Amino acid sequence: MQIKILGCSGGIGGTLRTTSMLVDHDVLIDAGTGVGDLSMDELLAIDHIFVTHSHLDHIACIPFLIDTAMGFRTEPITVHATKETLATLRTHIFNWEVWPDFSLIPDVSTPCLRYREVKLGETLDLNGRKFTPLPANHVVPAVGYHVESGDSSFVFTGDTTVCDALWVEVNKIKNLKYLVIETAFSNGELELAKLSKHLCPSLLVTELDKLDMSHFATPVEVYITHLKPGEGETIMQEIASSRLRLPVQALKNLQVFDV
Repeated sequence: MQIKILGCSGGIGGTLRTTSMLVDHDVLIDAGTGVGDLSMDELLAIDHIFVTHSHLDHIACIPFLIDTAMGFRTEPITVHATKETLATLRTHIFNWEVWPDFSLIPDVSTPCLRYREVKLGETLDLNGRKFTPLPANHVVPAVGYHVESGDSSFVFTGDTTVCDALWVEVNKIKNLKYLVIETAFSNGELELAKLSKHLCPSLLVTELDKLDMSHFATPVEVYITHLKPGEGETIMQEIASSRLRLPVQALKNLQVFDV
C-alpha cells in the first residue's frame, strides 16, 4: 500500500496545497486543494474519501470531485466521516444552495454520492487495507485515522490539540511506522493555537512525550503537517530547538510512504 501526500499545508499560495492524501489509487484521506492536481483519470478512480472533520481546507475538493466524476462512474463515491461531519456536509455543502445534493442525483436509487458514518475504534477493511478512526480534539468534531496494511501502520492525527485519548490508541499499534501530526502555529501564537485547538511546538512536545517508543517494533518516523503559510521555517526551527526525544521532519507535498 502506498500513501501519497497531495497537500499538507495549513493554507494556499504558490505550490502550497491543503490537506489530502491518496491511498493507492482509489482512496482519499481528506480532500483539500491538493486533489485538484490529479488528472481526470486519477479523479475518476477514487471510490472512497475518509474525512477527518468538516473544515474547508479538508473538504474543499469533495464537491468538485463528485461533480467531475458524475456521468463517468457507475458506482457512487463514498464519503466516510463521523455523524456530525456528515450532517455538516449535508446541511451546509450539499444543500442545493452551495452545491447540488449529489446523494439524490441522478436519483435516490443510483446516487453519485453515498455517506457512511464512521465511529471511533471501528475498522473498515477495503481489500486488506484497514482504516480506523482515532480520537482527536478540535473545535469541531474530528478524528484522525490509523491506516494499516498488515505489515505496518500509518497514523494521521488530523487537526487536533492536546488529546490523551489519541495516544492511548496509538500506543496500542505495535507495527506503527509513520506518524503524521499537525503543528499549525509557532510558539508566539500559543494562545491562538489553544483557542483554535491546534498544536504549536511547545504543545507538540507534550504530545510526543506520550508516545511510548519502547512499545513499537521499529523506530517511528514522525512528520509535521498543517504548517501555517509563511511560518513553516519558524515552526520547524522551534521544533528542532525543543526537547523532543525523537527526530521529526516537515511533511512534503508529493511525498510517498510505503505502508
